[in-house]
Amino acid sequence: MSAITFNVEKMYRLPDAGGLKAFADVSVNDVLVIRGVRLVEGKKGLFVSMPQEQGKDNKWYDQVVCRSASAYDELFQKVVDHYQKN
Repeated sequence: MSAITFNVEKMYRLPDAGGLKAFADVSVNDVLVIRGVRLVEGKKGLFVSMPQEQGKDNKWYDQVVCRSASAYDELFQKVVDHYQKN
């Protein structure tokens, strides 16, 4: 399996949105872009939330899912690093 690389292409900061800190567009291996990744401040600290869509049952469903913890950890770190540097 080849390595997965994430790169934050754009970040939209939301300074007055409470726990929602930013939206980001993240590229995966320079061939796929995930738009609308959210950086959120929760009770236990920062976390990354994937884009969601509301179903006909009024529940929210993730549109992108990381199947491995290591992929999520790398994505999380890239988004947080970009947020803190800029």
